[in-house]
Amino acid sequence: MSNVGGREHGYPRPQLRRAGWTSLNGTWAFALDPEARWRKPGEVVWDRAIEVPFAPETERSGVGETGFFRACFYRRMFEAPDLRKGERLILHFGAVDYEATVWIQGSRVAQHTGGYTPFSVDITDYLTPSGPQEIIVRAEDDPAELTKPRGKQDWQLDPHSIWYPRTTGIWQTVWMERVPATSVAVVRWTASLTRWELDFYVKIAGVRRDDLRLRLRLHSGGTVLADDTYAVVASEVHRRIALSDPGIDDSRNLLLWSPDSPTLIQAEIELLGPDGEVIDRVLSYTALRSIAIQGDRIVLNGRPLPLRMVLDQGYWPGTGMTPPDDHALRRDVELARAMGFNGVRKHQKIEDPRYLYWADTLGLMVWEEMPSAYRFTMLSVERLTREWTEAIRRDYSHPCIIAWVPFNESWGVPNLPDNAGERHWVEALYHLTATLDATRPVVGNDGWESVATDIIGIHDYDADAERLARRYHADEVRPRLFQRERPGGRILVLGGHEKKIDQPIILSEFGGIALRRGEPGIWGYSVCDSPQAFARAYERLIAAVRSVELLSGFCYTQFADTYQEANGLLYADRTPKFPLHEIAAATRGHAAGHPLPDCMDLRERDGPRQEGIIEPPPSGHG
Repeated sequence: MSNVGGREHGYPRPQLRRAGWTSLNGTWAFALDPEARWRKPGEVVWDRAIEVPFAPETERSGVGETGFFRACFYRRMFEAPDLRKGERLILHFGAVDYEATVWIQGSRVAQHTGGYTPFSVDITDYLTPSGPQEIIVRAEDDPAELTKPRGKQDWQLDPHSIWYPRTTGIWQTVWMERVPATSVAVVRWTASLTRWELDFYVKIAGVRRDDLRLRLRLHSGGTVLADDTYAVVASEVHRRIALSDPGIDDSRNLLLWSPDSPTLIQAEIELLGPDGEVIDRVLSYTALRSIAIQGDRIVLNGRPLPLRMVLDQGYWPGTGMTPPDDHALRRDVELARAMGFNGVRKHQKIEDPRYLYWADTLGLMVWEEMPSAYRFTMLSVERLTREWTEAIRRDYSHPCIIAWVPFNESWGVPNLPDNAGERHWVEALYHLTATLDATRPVVGNDGWESVATDIIGIHDYDADAERLARRYHADEVRPRLFQRERPGGRILVLGGHEKKIDQPIILSEFGGIALRRGEPGIWGYSVCDSPQAFARAYERLIAAVRSVELLSGFCYTQFADTYQEANGLLYADRTPKFPLHEIAAATRGHAAGHPLPDCMDLRERDGPRQEGIIEPPPSGHG
């Protein structure tokens, strides 16, 4: 099978790769259904085309429809590959927002709910023996519905404050692959530095057989680490692979993954028949690394790790939540590193797996955050819990991910201090996340009102660097912070957490400095009128935060300008607002001191609103 049209977006499932796959990105027939009246393909009036995988709200899609509409339809003809006896053809969708229904040759074959997670369907039995095959996809996404996980997608007609245009329908790669009758369906990795081993899990799908074996070969940098064969029992293989432990840090470090040395272990997996014949072959990768909490510090591979993160929302001009191409994802990882950051907080978005691939490969740590719903109902609880579980399952094996963040700033749980049901949900999702993955910390509710968490995240957009430093430098600062301080107007911890003095504290949102260029309607927490003032403001604020020993790290807001938010270190097109090496020097702590710049804190100004600046919401950035 050829990778037709797929080069621009890269292999969609980087940790389970086969030699052949076919991208179905490209031009599809398209129809809008504003009131969601059409339920079946035969009712659709096809009146335009769309470029998949770009959402119809984007310019790149060729549609550019930014108004309200509840549903849309897609149609594509394709030629099915020749299938050998027993082979199956699997159709994959990276993400379709929000409820997707799929038909093949007129038969409904799949339905999936959740706008940020993938789904697949075996379409073999629905294909006709010859001629072109038809795929039709219906996507329903009510723009006013607030009980679904929607993240930063605005429910108002035009983007306002800190919310952005909606994303409807297909927004990640659609692709096909041919698999044998019995095939490798799941590969999962868990590293243990204590035992110096890898936990390896494989699930076999398709026709059940009791005569199979699985061969695993691991290598790194030309060195073979393991070459073992295992029996497949009950369609599974679950083994711990003990590696040869060099026993000394200098040698161990050569194999450990970190941002400074992102060493990956490549894996070749072969499913073997009774005579040793290869039935299926896939490629994967993993890494040796650990992330843990020790007292009030975060440790990577057993060593304290000061986090230098930047908040990244994952939007691009003209293409919205979909990257223009695979190079754009790689470039974003490279830019974060070039600015001196060792991690990103992917904010209100389950990012494309290709971003995680590049973060794994190039060495960038990631906090993965669940897009919020904005109401607390039984339906929102069910929807968010199901989709969050799918996201963790998808991304569990990526070494770059060092923390899970199920809630942000009490969004979707607005009465957390007074509503026992809301607190129970945050606690339940914290414990569910820790159950699904016991190897990573969980930030239960980032920003404030921590109920159950491994890391206390604080969002504080005070633009006065000296005052910000004093706030976190005070004597007995932890009790005072937890009992009296109210960044964003919210108490920081709930339910006894104020008595815990040994948890890491991260300033997980601060900054938000906007650079005014005369554009109308821009937004930020403070504003500077020149690149020079902007650079001095960033340097002074970062230096203040870095000086606070209480903090285990920080996350600056934000990576790049995003629509009306002009508070990025980069413009929306990823051009830096001042030289990258100067940004990196400040981020890492090498910048010379400067006096406080002439920048205004937008939250404290009096008088009429300045032209081109929108008032920030009282709850903070998000």
